[in-house]
Amino acid sequence: MARASHQRWQITCQDFDIDARGRGTARYGIEADGWHFTFPIFSFEPSGRERTGRIIGRSWDMMGGLIEGKLSAAGIEQLRQELPKLYEGRATPQTLTWARSNRSGRLFDLAVDHLASGQQPPIAELGRTCYFMRNTGIDGNGTFGTKSFLAFAPDHPLRASLQAQMLTAYMMRVFAGDLVQHFARMKGGPAAVAMQPELRRFLGVGNGSALGLMFFVNNHPRLIDRWLTIHEEAIAHGRLLRVGPDAAPLVQLAALLDKAILARRQDRAEYEAFAPSSIVADDLAIIRRELGQLIERVRAGCAEATPLVDFTASLDGRVNREAHETLLSLIIELVPEIADGLAQTLVIDEDLAGRPEMPIGRLQEILRADYSWAFDLDLVSERSQRYVWYKSRSAEEPRRGPREEIGAAHNLGLDLPRLVVALDRDLAAADPRLSVARFLMAHPLHRQIVIRIQALAGLPYHSPHADIMGEDFVPAHITRLLNVGIHGIDKARDFLNRNLRGVIFHGAPTPEDLASGSAASHWFYPAEPQA
Repeated sequence: MARASHQRWQITCQDFDIDARGRGTARYGIEADGWHFTFPIFSFEPSGRERTGRIIGRSWDMMGGLIEGKLSAAGIEQLRQELPKLYEGRATPQTLTWARSNRSGRLFDLAVDHLASGQQPPIAELGRTCYFMRNTGIDGNGTFGTKSFLAFAPDHPLRASLQAQMLTAYMMRVFAGDLVQHFARMKGGPAAVAMQPELRRFLGVGNGSALGLMFFVNNHPRLIDRWLTIHEEAIAHGRLLRVGPDAAPLVQLAALLDKAILARRQDRAEYEAFAPSSIVADDLAIIRRELGQLIERVRAGCAEATPLVDFTASLDGRVNREAHETLLSLIIELVPEIADGLAQTLVIDEDLAGRPEMPIGRLQEILRADYSWAFDLDLVSERSQRYVWYKSRSAEEPRRGPREEIGAAHNLGLDLPRLVVALDRDLAAADPRLSVARFLMAHPLHRQIVIRIQALAGLPYHSPHADIMGEDFVPAHITRLLNVGIHGIDKARDFLNRNLRGVIFHGAPTPEDLASGSAASHWFYPAEPQA
C-alpha cells in the first residue's frame, strides 16, 4: 500500500455490465509504476448449490484474474471458458493469479438496502465482519499455468513473494464496494446515496484459511524463514533507533498505540483460542502509560540514546503476548524505509539442493545443532502419534484426523522430528567419514530429510519446532502465523482450533486515495466510522 500510494497507482473501472441479479462482467485497469495490469471479473447470481467458502466449492459469486497488460476480447473469452474449470483449466501465459469470492450474504444485502433508501449502512452490523465479500481462493505462482514468481521481470512491481495475490485481494475489495453501490443505485434510483469514503476504507475483504497452510509451511521453508527473518530484522532496527531530546519517534509510537487501543476496544469479533480484544486493549493501555513515562524521561535527559531496547525487554512477560507483539510490530513503523527495503528481498529461489560429497559426520553435526529441539519431544507415546494428515478422497481438502478413524491413509504431513531422530540413529551407526552419497545408497528413505537439512542449514526460522502429529499441536497457531504475520489479516478469529477467518485490507486506502497520493501512511487499526 505504501508503494502504491507513493507511486500513485491508478485503478480505473473500464467496464461494469452487471444486471440486477448479479450476472455480468466487469473490468478494471491498473497502472502501477509503468506497468499495466487488467483485472477482468465474471459476476454470478448467488446460488446455494455447490456454494461454499472451501476449496471444494464449484459455484462462486465472483471469479476473476490478474493479467499483465491489456486483455483482448478473445483473451477475456478464453478466461471465461477456463476459470470455471479451476483444476482442469489453464491460464494464459501473462496471467498472474486466478481468484474467486462470495458475497457475505445478509450484510451485503443490508448495505444495499440502506444505501438505496438514502442511508449509510449500520456500522454496528458491518463491524462484526468488516467485509462485503470473502475470498475463497487466490492462486498464482504456477498454479493452473499462472506465471511463476521467478519469471517476473526484475523491475516488476509485484515481483516480491505474494504481492500479486495481495493486489488481487485488494481488487476483490474494490469490486465488492462497487457492486454494492451498483445494486443500490439500481434499486433506489435517485434516492440512493454513495457509501461514505470512511466506510469504504473501513471495510476490507474477508478471508478464510484452514489446514492447507500447514502444507504451505512445510513446502516453502525458505520463504517462511525469509519472512520471519526480515520481520525480526525490522524490529531490531526499530528498537535500536536513536531518540533525540524531543522524543519524536516515541511520540509517533504513542499515537500508533492509541490507534491500536481504540481499534481493540471497538472490535466486535469473538475469539475462541486467541486472547479477546478487551484483554489486549487493557495491556496495550499499560504499555501506552509506561511509554508516556519514558517520553518524559527522554525529554528530561534521563534515558539512554536507544531507550526502546530496554523498554520492550521490560514488558516481555508482564503483558499479554498479543499486546507485546503488537508493540513490536508498531515499532517497525518507526523505520519505514528499512522495512520496505527488506520486503523487496522476498524474491527467493526455493529449490532445495543436497551436497552428496559431504561427510556424514558433518551432516550429523548440522542435524544436532539445528534440530536439537526434536530430541526433547515425546515422540513415542500414543498421544504424540494420534493424528495423521491426509486429503479427502471426495474433495482433495487437506485434513487432520485420528489414526484409528482414518485407517490406511497415506500421511501427507511432514513428520519432521521423527524423520530427524530416525536419521540421527542411522548416522550414528555409520562411519562418520562416509559421504552422504554412499550413506543414501544404503539408506535411500532418508534422502528427503537429508536434502532438507543440508539445504536449510543455519537458517533459524524455516520449520515449526513442533510435533504436528501430536494431540497437543494446535494447527490454528500455524494458520494464524501466516494469516496475521505474513498476509496481514486483521481480526483473525479461530474456529475449532484449525480454521481462521479474518479481514484483509481493513482500513486500507481507496483507489482514489492511491491515485491522489493522499493515502494515510498508518491506515491499519482503523476506528469505526461515525454514523
